[in-house]
Amino acid sequence: MERENMEEGLLTGYLPNETKPTNINGAGSSSTDNLNRPLSTPLTSSSLTPVLVYSTFVAACGSFCYGCSIGYSSPAETGIMEDLSLSMAAYSFFGSIMTIGGMVGAILSGKIADLIGRRWTMWFTAVFCTAGWLAIAFAKNALWLDIGRLSTGFGVAIICYVVPVYIAEITPKSHRGSFASTNQLMATFGFALVYFIGTFISWRTLAMIGAIPSVVQIIGLFFTPESPRWLAQFGREKEFEAALKCLRGKGADISEEAADIRDYMETLEQQKEASFLELFQRRYTNSLIVGVGLMLLQQLGGNSPMSYYASSMFEEAGKFRSSVHVNNIFLQIPAAVVGLFLMDRLGRRPLLLVSASGMCFSCFLIGLSFCLKEFPQLKALTPILTLTGGLVSGTAFNLGLGGIPWIIMSEIFPINVKAQAGSLVTLVSWSFSWITTYSFNFMMEWSSAGTFFFFSGVGGLTVLFVAKLVPETKGRTLEEIQASLTLIL
Repeated sequence: MERENMEEGLLTGYLPNETKPTNINGAGSSSTDNLNRPLSTPLTSSSLTPVLVYSTFVAACGSFCYGCSIGYSSPAETGIMEDLSLSMAAYSFFGSIMTIGGMVGAILSGKIADLIGRRWTMWFTAVFCTAGWLAIAFAKNALWLDIGRLSTGFGVAIICYVVPVYIAEITPKSHRGSFASTNQLMATFGFALVYFIGTFISWRTLAMIGAIPSVVQIIGLFFTPESPRWLAQFGREKEFEAALKCLRGKGADISEEAADIRDYMETLEQQKEASFLELFQRRYTNSLIVGVGLMLLQQLGGNSPMSYYASSMFEEAGKFRSSVHVNNIFLQIPAAVVGLFLMDRLGRRPLLLVSASGMCFSCFLIGLSFCLKEFPQLKALTPILTLTGGLVSGTAFNLGLGGIPWIIMSEIFPINVKAQAGSLVTLVSWSFSWITTYSFNFMMEWSSAGTFFFFSGVGGLTVLFVAKLVPETKGRTLEEIQASLTLIL
């Protein structure tokens, strides 16, 4: 009954307890004593402290490393194959082994983040990524290349989980979406940078550049606070208050926000730590459907194979092929910036709907271009449609579908199951990324037009999924979001 009152208070905007415990494990007064005090007032722009901005930047350096990892294999292909005398099969293995490391990292990501904390998990993965990049840069044979790529894949998979979770847990609700969007922005910037400069410098130098954001993160994390919610979860009261005070500023009144977090932690203390199988209880069904569904549709939409095989796909663009760089550099980054500024103004759902609609339309155009190749009188339209579809696809993906599923994942799962749920969601993302990338060439041999019409259909299904099932999380505390999802069922 007490838990029901607590969740009701989170939904209605009032706290059920007036007298707050001085310790996380303390008991509050009766939940029926008063319902008159509102939840913590919305945090103002003064909450954007230098420590908050700095901590977000340091965390997002991990996302920059992820983008570098994704973009590295394409520009480095020719140099590596020539210098180390690799066959196409050996280089293909080098490119794909990152996904294998990613799946291993995904399985362990949530547990590691719960055991040692968000901050030290990021530090741990930055060390792995740095070691991976250095192994690639100084590799003398294919073995060291593969070890480096495997290590990097393991690290960036954990980064995909822990960075958005950390940013969501340290940021006030009024700015959480924008700050969490830096995850996608930095990943896009890393991808574009490596993809572009890789055409001018050697693959070894490019690998050294890829290690720079990880080194910055290793150093920077010594000066960032731990997630207050993780500290509260483990009863580290003094450190919890110190971290929250540090993030909100010395002059900020953190009493109400701290009380909200404590109250929610009290409801979770009544439950034992959930095992992986308990994640599939009915109370978490809605959160699982939203989190896993978004990741599944994100990958089945075809962006990963289109990124990996952009060069071969854009051969259909003929004389416009050089414009691929316009998409990778001059459109994707602005799209991610626009998404960042609109995240807390329009909300997650509108951006997801626009992004999924754009993906649906762009893939339809590319599929249509392959159909028109069969008609000599219309064949001239093929390069224009292919180029237009590719540009719209990259822009639409980075506007919403690229980063928002990770933001929502970090918001919807209660902290007592976040480790298990985060590992599952991250594993789904990396597994289906591998499946779509591996099967892409086979699908293209089957039917080039049919492949992109399939991706277009997934985009349309994503629109329906978001419209019917995905909740709007803008302007709500994490505790409100999580309580509302468990109360729906």
